[in-house]
Parts: sequence; C-alpha cells; structure tokens
Amino acid sequence: MAASVDDHKTDILISARKSLKLSLEKSKVLGLALEKAGPRLEEINQRLPSLGAAVRPIRADKDALLAVGGHINRAVSPAAAVLKVFDAVHGLEKSLLSDPRNDLPGYLSVLKRLEEALKFLGDNCGLAIQWLEDIVEYLEDNTVADDRYLCSLKDSLKNLRELQNDGERARLDGGLLDAALNKLENEFRRLLTEHSVPLPMSLPSSLGEQACIAPSPLPVSVIHKLQAILGRLIANSKLEKCISIYVEVRSSNVRASLQALDLDYLEISVSEFNDVQSIEENIGQWGKHLEFAVKHLFEAEYKLCIDVFERMGLDVWLGCFAKIAAQAGILAFLQFGKTVTESRKDPNKLLKLLDIFASLNKLRLDFNRLFGGAACVEIQNLTRDLIKRVIDGAAEMFWELRGQVELQRQMPPPPDGSVPRLVSIIIDYCNKLLGDNYKSILTQVLVIHQSWKHEKFRERLLINEVLSIIKAIELNLETWMKLYDDTTLSSFFAMNNHWHMYKHLKGTKAGDLLGDSWSKEHEHSKDYYAAVFLRESWGKLPGHLSREGLLLFSGGRATARDLVKKRLKAFNEAFDVMYETQSKWVVVDKDLREWTCQVIVQAVVPVYRSYMQNYGPLVEQDASSSKYAKYTVQTLEKMLMSLFQPKPGRYGSFKGLQPSGKLNNGVTDLRRTASAVA
Repeated sequence: MAASVDDHKTDILISARKSLKLSLEKSKVLGLALEKAGPRLEEINQRLPSLGAAVRPIRADKDALLAVGGHINRAVSPAAAVLKVFDAVHGLEKSLLSDPRNDLPGYLSVLKRLEEALKFLGDNCGLAIQWLEDIVEYLEDNTVADDRYLCSLKDSLKNLRELQNDGERARLDGGLLDAALNKLENEFRRLLTEHSVPLPMSLPSSLGEQACIAPSPLPVSVIHKLQAILGRLIANSKLEKCISIYVEVRSSNVRASLQALDLDYLEISVSEFNDVQSIEENIGQWGKHLEFAVKHLFEAEYKLCIDVFERMGLDVWLGCFAKIAAQAGILAFLQFGKTVTESRKDPNKLLKLLDIFASLNKLRLDFNRLFGGAACVEIQNLTRDLIKRVIDGAAEMFWELRGQVELQRQMPPPPDGSVPRLVSIIIDYCNKLLGDNYKSILTQVLVIHQSWKHEKFRERLLINEVLSIIKAIELNLETWMKLYDDTTLSSFFAMNNHWHMYKHLKGTKAGDLLGDSWSKEHEHSKDYYAAVFLRESWGKLPGHLSREGLLLFSGGRATARDLVKKRLKAFNEAFDVMYETQSKWVVVDKDLREWTCQVIVQAVVPVYRSYMQNYGPLVEQDASSSKYAKYTVQTLEKMLMSLFQPKPGRYGSFKGLQPSGKLNNGVTDLRRTASAVA
C-alpha cells in the first residue's frame, strides 16, 4: 500500500517537474519573444504619428475625399508638361554648344526651338505653380493632408514663385540661351572680320578717278548669313550689341583703307604751321582724299548698312552708318578744313579756301544723301560750320585785297629795282581769280555771301573789283618810281614792272578785259624805260673810248699810248662802278633779263672790241698793261651777260595780315625781306 502511495507521489512529482520544465521553456520562449518585440514596439511608436496622419484623411469629409483626386490631377498635368519641356531644353544643349559655322541654318533652327521652349516655360511655369498652390490650399482647407506635409509643400512653392518672379536670375535653361547667343555674336564678328578687307589703292593715279572696288564690300552669301544671325539676336534684345560689333569692325576696315593715303596731315593744328603755303600740298591732297573717301569708301559702307540692316528700319541702318562715318575719319577731314580757315591770313589762303569750297561743293549732293539723316547731325553741323567759315573767310579776303594793295603804296620800293613780290602775287591772283578754275567758284562764294547779307550780287562786281585791284597796282608802281633817288634805277624798276604787267596779263582773262591798248601801253613803256636806262647808264660807257686826237699822233707813239691808257682807265673805272652797282639789281624774268643784257652787250662790247683792236697794242707791250687792258672782250661780254641774276631765297610770299587778322597801326606788314614790296 505504501509502495503504491510512493509511486503515486513519484508520478505527481515527475508530472510537476515536467510541467515546471515546460513552463520554464515557455517562459524562455516568451522572454525571447518579448525581447524581440521591444524594438518593434519602438518602431511602431515612432510610426504612429505618420500613420495617424495617413489615417486622418479617412476622417475627412466624404465629399472632400471624393473631390481631391480631380484637383490633384488638374494640378499635376501642367506641372508634368512643364517638366517635360524642361527636359527637352536640356536635350538641345549639345547642339547649341557646338560651333555655329559648321551648320548655321541648323544652329539657328535649334536656337529657335530653345527660344520657343523657354517661352513655353515662361508662360506656363506660373500657371503650374498656381495650380499647385490651389491644391495645397484645398488640402489645407479640407484637412485632407498632414500639417507638416502641407508646410513643406508651401515652402517649396514659395521658392518656386520667387524664382519665377525674378526673371533675371532665374535661368530655366541653366544659361544655355546666353551661351548660344554669345556664340552667335562671335560668329557675327567672325563673318564680318574675315570678309572685311581694306581696299588696295595705287596712289596717286587712283585719286579723283573711279576706284576699282567690288559692287559690295561683302559677298551676298555672307550678307544673308549676317541677316539670319541678326534675326535671332534681335529677337533676344541684342540689336545694340550687333550694331556695336558691326560699327567696330567696318569702321576699323575703312580706317585701314585710308591709311594708304597717308592722312597724318589731318591731325595738324593751327599752331603747327605758319601759313597756308606751308601746307599747300596737303590742302590739294585733302580735296582728292575727301572725294575718294566719300564717293567710294563711305558710299560702299552706306550701301552695305542698307543691305545688312534694312529690315530693321531706316533709323537703325542710318544710325549705324553715321557711327561708322564718324569713327572712320569723316570728322577729321572736316576738322582739317576748319583748321585751315583758322590759320592766319596769307595770299595763298584765299585760293586754298576756294579750293576747299570747290571740293565741298562738288560733294554737296553726296553729303546730302549720305549724311542728311538725323543720325548724322554732328557731321551736318561740322559741315555747315566749315562751309560758312570758308565762304566768310574767302569773301572777306577778296574784298580786302584792294585795300591791302593800297596800304603798300606808302612803303619803299625794292632796292634792287626788281618786281615787288606784292605785284607778282596780285597779278597772279587776278589772273587766277578771273581764270577758268576760280572765277565760277569765287562768283558762287560771293553770291552766297551777299545773299546771307540780303544783298544782290552781279557778276560785273567781281570783274570791276579785280580790275580796280590791277589799277591800284599800277598806281603803286607810279608812286614807287618817284621814290628812287637814282633815276637810272627808277627807269630800271619801271622797265621791269611794265614788262611784268604786259607779259603776265596779255592773253589772260584780266588782260582781255583791260584791252589791247592797255597791253600795248605797257609794252611801249617797257621799251621807253629800257632805252632811258641804257642811255643813262651803259650807253655812256662808249664815250670813254673816244678816238679823238689819236690820229694826230702818227709820229708820237708815246703820247698816243698815254692817251689810250687814260681813256681805258676811265672806261674801266666807270665800268667797275656801274657793274658793282647793277650786279645787285635783279630782273626775275629770264626773257627780259637776257634781252636787257644783250642790249647792253651790243651797246658796249662792239665799241670796246674795235677800240682794243686798234689801240690795244699801244698798251699791251707796256709792263703795266693789265691796269689798262683789264678785260678781254670775252670777259667783258661774259660779265655783262651775268648781270641781274635773282638771288636765292630772296623772294618769299608776303603776309596779308597779322596773325590776329587786324591791321597793324594802319599798315599791314607784307614783308619777309627788308623791303615791304620786294
């Protein structure tokens, strides 16, 4: 019985042990499960807010939940379209970063697509943002979304809106358009530079003649490319940049063409030259150079501006041409003309002013056509100012000319008996002023000048004034003749000047107006005073070689020798004095000089030759023969033929007025030599 009980207890214990062991194992499993559940619970705890937010819309109004899908679709569609175009823009990047010269039409086509895409983005970005803002507002009003999520959306949309409003900084294309436009500008410059070649010029034959230049400075194909590039650049507000490049390249090309003409003289200032004569050659070149520049260089640029910019309108292409003309040198030409007008008065200045007027008048129609627009107002003003200065200066000098001649009447005549520089200049002036080259120009200048003063001009006024100037010269000569103490020198002076008047006026327009009787009078006066001069000077020499008394001494050789010596000595002394005196006298005219010397030789040498042949042997054997037979016939003739030679550097031009243009104490200083009229 006891064994049964013990067995029963043992079974219970075993069963309890198994139960405890099973419980322990379950506890271990549960412990492990709890250990694993901790992090998961923490994770769940962290996700609960977002899960709560996700579940929250379920608690929203049923109608709001049903409508939110449509709102979202309408907002997302514009945004998706914008993003699609934005992706397409970046797809153009490779083409637009290539060199346009390889395929200009293709490049321009791609660029236009970029412009259209950017326009789409510019037009629709704001709309897409507005749709997105509307859906966020709907979600917020209907409590369909979490507050933090909505706040994040609002911040993003705010940034987009700021970028969209700030168009200058917002680059939807990442700077691709600017890069492409820069490449087009460079291509525009390259096309211009590579095809802008300075004109080759052969001087001086090409001046004043039709230059050999192409119909257009640029090939037609290049012009078409430039126009195509301009179209795209102007569409992107780059017109001013295009004009700047064009003006820079083309004006530089014109300047390079003009360099062959050696135009350094255009930079001369008033203080750098004494009178017009010192730059007379430059003034002559100026007219030819200006004509060439206007008719060929600027004419070509004018036409090219029309070809390239015509589609942009008159103001654009004319403004472009005006800048090229100004930068290329037309202003320097006009300034040089102004500098000449500001120089001090000089006899040559009147003729040079007329030359300048003739050049400007010849180009008048070209100036009006090329520089007549509002864009060329600076060139117009400078041109008008120059023309006024030229006309006023020329008219003033012309009307003052007779007064200047009269003022010289009180000055002493030249001590060498030559033609006063004043006389030669004024006679030459009068011939030129009435000649074919200047008469019509001077008439036009005076007509314009008189019209400005509301006075009528008649051509006879010009003729009468010139003739009165010649009459004033004649009166000067009569006055100066009386101022010589030596009557021989006075006759010599008269012979010189009457011949000059005759020779330099006969057959000219002025001489024809004065008439044949006037010319003959001066010719006769020349002959008369030449005869007086010869009679009162060299004509007296043969009297010293008298033969009187020599035949009576046929048996008295010694007495005859003494008489011959005495007469030769007197001859030599008179000859030496006369030769020394008259070797300082001058006959500028070669014909008159040779004629006068020949007349003297004919008056002296034959008598001397005959005398020496007959009586020379009486003294030639004498130990002192050289004192009496001082000259051989050949030496005497050579000396006489060498008389009256002009002295080098003796004759310069006279100065019409003081540099200030005013008379000095009522008498103008016309001298560069000791004599006012020399």
